[in-house]
Amino acid sequence: MKKGPVKIDKQDAVISIRGLYKSFDTVDVLMGMDLDLYKGENVVVLGRSGSGKSVLIKLIAGLLKPDKGTVKVTGEEVCQLNIKELEHLRLKIGFLYQDSALYDSMTVKENLEFPLVRNKRNLTRKEVDDEINKVLDNVGLSEVINQMPAELSGGQKKRIGIARTLILQPEIMLYDEPTAGLDPITCGDVIALINDVQQKYKTSSVIITHDLTCAKYTGDRIALIVDGKFRREGSFEEVFTTGDPEAKNFYDYNFIIDK
Repeated sequence: MKKGPVKIDKQDAVISIRGLYKSFDTVDVLMGMDLDLYKGENVVVLGRSGSGKSVLIKLIAGLLKPDKGTVKVTGEEVCQLNIKELEHLRLKIGFLYQDSALYDSMTVKENLEFPLVRNKRNLTRKEVDDEINKVLDNVGLSEVINQMPAELSGGQKKRIGIARTLILQPEIMLYDEPTAGLDPITCGDVIALINDVQQKYKTSSVIITHDLTCAKYTGDRIALIVDGKFRREGSFEEVFTTGDPEAKNFYDYNFIIDK
């Protein structure tokens, strides 16, 4: 499960967040966040349930608007884009939802075909089939091409969800709790796939999780949310080998398996 070396360009921030605030009614969720994601990097955002992790990536994708602050993706300020510009930006972003969000009435092949033909209308039938076969091979699930989502295991659904985001060859991946609800062996498979995607597709990723195993083995950098702000940031060891009681408490409430 050990993560291999990757090339990270710290002169090229593909996501840049400054002074980010977001509240819902009287509940303050994000309270002045700053974060950069560099080209080729996996950043893991850790935090307890309700800490604002999922809100953060919805703001990055333009699904929510901040109350204050800026979110720039590939140099463009997300909240200033019009609908057409935002749609174009989202083609650069692969969003893996926690529940994989597959269409239950479509086969695996149809789930993968749908975003491809919708966004690349000039492709031939052969080109579409070739892209589907390629991405299924890359996630190790070529054999399920004609199955329905209901026939897949939880781990297979996660993999197909990743495949559906990859079929448009995004520059940026946003993973929302990619190992949630999975057994330890399947978690290991998904972790390995996330790292494979980073290597093969040269993606830059924000990985939202409260799973320390996922964080340790996918993250080039870890950012820990406490009280709506990033409390600690750095390598896994830099974040958790510390006297900070908040980091220690988060670590102690999670179970991590070293391999």
